[in-house]
Amino acid sequence: MPEQPTMSVDEFAAKWSAAEGGESSLSQSQFNDLCAVLGVETPAEAAAAGRGDDYCFEKRTADGKAADVWKRDCFAWEYKSPGKSLDEAFLQINVRYRDALGNPPILAVSDMKRFRIRTNFTGTQPRGIDFSLKDFGDNPDHFLKILRDAFLDPQALHPDNDPRHITERAASRIGEVADALRERDDCDPAVVARFLIRLIFCMFAEGVDLFRPDGPQPAAAPRERRRPLRDVLHYLRMHPDYSQETIADLFDAMARSDRHTWGSVVTPWFNGGLFDDSAKEEILRLSGDLLLILEEVDALDWSKIDPAIMGTLFERGLNPAMRSARGAHYTDADSIMRVVQPVMIDPLRREFDQLQRDCASDPDDLSVGEPEPAPYNGSLPLEHEQLSEPQRRAVDFHQRLAGIRVLDPACGSGNFLYIALRELKQLEQEFLDWAAAELQLGTLVRRIGPHNMLGIDIDQFAVDLTRASLWIGEIQWAQEHATEYTRRPILGSTDQIECRDALLELDPFGNPLSEPAEWPEAEFVVGNPPFLGSIRMKQELGEKYVGILHECWGKSVPGGADLSIYWHEQARRQVERRKTMRTGLLTTQNVRGILTRPVLQRICDTGAIFLAYSNEPWIGDGAAVRISIVGQDNGAEEDCQLDGVSVTHINPDLTTGPYLASAKVIASSRGVAFMGGKRNGPFDIDSNVADTMIKSSGNPNGRPNSDIVVPFITASDLAGADRHRYIIDFIGRSEDEAADYAAPFEYVRQVVKPVRDQNPNEHLREHWWLHAQPGLALRKAIADLSRWIVTPVTSKHRFFAWRDISTVHDNTTVVIARADDYAFGVLSSKPHTLWALATGTRIGQGNDPRYVHGSTFNTFPFPWPLDTTEDALDDGQREHHAAISEAAKDLDDARAKWLSADSSRTMTELYNEKPTWFCNRQQTLDEAVLDSYGWPHDISKDEILERLLALNLERIDQPQPGGTRPDPVE
Repeated sequence: MPEQPTMSVDEFAAKWSAAEGGESSLSQSQFNDLCAVLGVETPAEAAAAGRGDDYCFEKRTADGKAADVWKRDCFAWEYKSPGKSLDEAFLQINVRYRDALGNPPILAVSDMKRFRIRTNFTGTQPRGIDFSLKDFGDNPDHFLKILRDAFLDPQALHPDNDPRHITERAASRIGEVADALRERDDCDPAVVARFLIRLIFCMFAEGVDLFRPDGPQPAAAPRERRRPLRDVLHYLRMHPDYSQETIADLFDAMARSDRHTWGSVVTPWFNGGLFDDSAKEEILRLSGDLLLILEEVDALDWSKIDPAIMGTLFERGLNPAMRSARGAHYTDADSIMRVVQPVMIDPLRREFDQLQRDCASDPDDLSVGEPEPAPYNGSLPLEHEQLSEPQRRAVDFHQRLAGIRVLDPACGSGNFLYIALRELKQLEQEFLDWAAAELQLGTLVRRIGPHNMLGIDIDQFAVDLTRASLWIGEIQWAQEHATEYTRRPILGSTDQIECRDALLELDPFGNPLSEPAEWPEAEFVVGNPPFLGSIRMKQELGEKYVGILHECWGKSVPGGADLSIYWHEQARRQVERRKTMRTGLLTTQNVRGILTRPVLQRICDTGAIFLAYSNEPWIGDGAAVRISIVGQDNGAEEDCQLDGVSVTHINPDLTTGPYLASAKVIASSRGVAFMGGKRNGPFDIDSNVADTMIKSSGNPNGRPNSDIVVPFITASDLAGADRHRYIIDFIGRSEDEAADYAAPFEYVRQVVKPVRDQNPNEHLREHWWLHAQPGLALRKAIADLSRWIVTPVTSKHRFFAWRDISTVHDNTTVVIARADDYAFGVLSSKPHTLWALATGTRIGQGNDPRYVHGSTFNTFPFPWPLDTTEDALDDGQREHHAAISEAAKDLDDARAKWLSADSSRTMTELYNEKPTWFCNRQQTLDEAVLDSYGWPHDISKDEILERLLALNLERIDQPQPGGTRPDPVE
């Protein structure tokens, strides 16, 4: 058994965070400190007790090498100096030492500040656990258990005992049973799910020994009396015809308060609604093969089930609508904590910290009043005069904790609510420990439980699983912390987890009404609303529902917004009405874009965004997506966090610093930049096919096919190797006119028309030989130019290139209708690149920046307006104009020579590598552009953006042609 620790986790973390030195001078000292934290013996103590052969520093192998620490049948441990590669350390211990040291079940490496533990059990995939000193300090209970297991019970770390592994295994097998039941009898999926959720809870109840009397179990009582479901499954495998009656009888015993036995088994009162109304038709017949699967699942260690992921995984098995996500990733607890921690836990901890400071400084005697204060059980009225002032403050804080409500208005299967419950219970436990030790308030009882969690979801599967996850999480927490939990009944009511629509009120028949749904009051709102684009909304929710949604919410949410945006607007209303204090919700990362930014602007107008992750990877419904996290309050929070960094404020576009989204279109820049055209069909062809068409003759109109078979360019051609693609372009021609170009027309008829015939747009079906959006304005703008500027819409690097031949540009490119080196140079310079990054967007898993010409080019203030002629420039401006033009030409010429020297080279490769010759020329160009603005060369990024925004606002305040003001960004 472990001894009492002689060093705290905080002391350990503080000491070793500041430690400096090499491996040899630090490793043994840190390991001894770790032993002190864990309350286990050190290698020196083992040697003194005659066990040095089993546990020691510098364990030698036959070839003379040595592992830093070794304990027989437990671990081999290797240290490196701070900052050194843990990969190298692990390779060393895994390859050089493992077999020579008896193949220990645990391999551990550390650089004093980071720790990596890997399991090494034969025939299993290794289980990996990585953590830092900070992680250790933030979550001590979790990592203390892992480390103690490594020292004392390595088998506990076996992958088969990992809660995630157990949960995944159980969910997978239960999913097989659900599939079989639905397919066999064509059962209602809701009935199948409810039946299996009851069995799942029974398995958990057995795993944590809930099937026992209210009092202590007699020592002589056989263990089998506490495993009724296991006995039932085993019996029914031989007598499956009795499965419905037998299981219904068990559920009935668990539901009733007046019945305490089921057969010979003492059965507590579970209730909670889970086992009520156990009608026989809801108890499904189980065949022998399904009973065998359930026996296997029941044999798992259900005490280790992970409620943080349980609901999600079981929903995928129980809900046919989630079938495609089965086996995929799930949102883990660490990701959820990125919302729960700052929105809910951080402010509560600040209150608790302040309480401790206030009580520590209060001079009052803690025993003011009666010598023995009347016990306070956390719920009865309190005679405050019997308590000292610090005790009163503590009791008030406990009352405050007990009154907290946390709402997830799209609760899914409950993972956000479970994490919130766990963290709130942990905080309450810390408070109770402090109140007992420092204020002698040892009679306070725990009051946080599932009743503090509120939820809304339209899916009954999700609601049932949320309730089960909260029940299981509550009982697990109590058992892990050796505390009591309610036993009359064991499962309290969870009616506050509601099955209903979170956006619209519904009539008794489930039809949507033109009235926004009301959310219950809750101090904190957290969650992950469904991501559903405007097109899919109509497909999945129906045109009627979406129409009512738009009508009901009016102009509060733009019509083309993602479904998740409605949750953010409703959360804003809750905060504005003081029904909620702080919220943290996920949404699609394009919430920062022009379409939906007004929703975030309204949040800032009526309150504030205090938390944001602007563009983060996330796993949702089994798919990797990029999301934004938005936390809002009434403006009270002073510590704003953007992408994990403290900032003074957060703008509606989820940036800090100058609010560039307030920039407006500059009149002189309008009508210069254009998005390429959109084909909507496979009109593009390779050079071989194009060459054959161009060389063919005999068209009835006497015209060559080169009229309509023209070069075609995409972003891929700009960033990578030019593929020399061509496109068939019948722009402006009727079907009969197009048919006179025989070979190209026949190709389009055979290849493009079948695709267009499936298009829901009638115009595109009827005009199948024409591009969907030919880009007429673009073609007109460049018609008289000798060359023009092109850039990819989406690209890791923002670069610009020239094109000087008749080319069709697709919608992955933006074309700037300018032929001068000056415009090319300013666009290619640092000021414009920074502006493009800050005013563009990022879309898709690749997360590359997008050039949005409406909000980037049209708002960018050139050193002087684009419509300024060279004759109108003063002498100084002419010098700057010439310097920029010369630097731009030099950069482009050098790029062209580098690219032409090797046909495999690409623009992406050049901008990735940034050779010295390139950087020198880029710097020359940047300095020339900065000089033209009159700005210093060492100006910071933020200062550049601030000055550009000021210049934009100055330009739009100037008189515009025709006396009009510029348009807002579209």
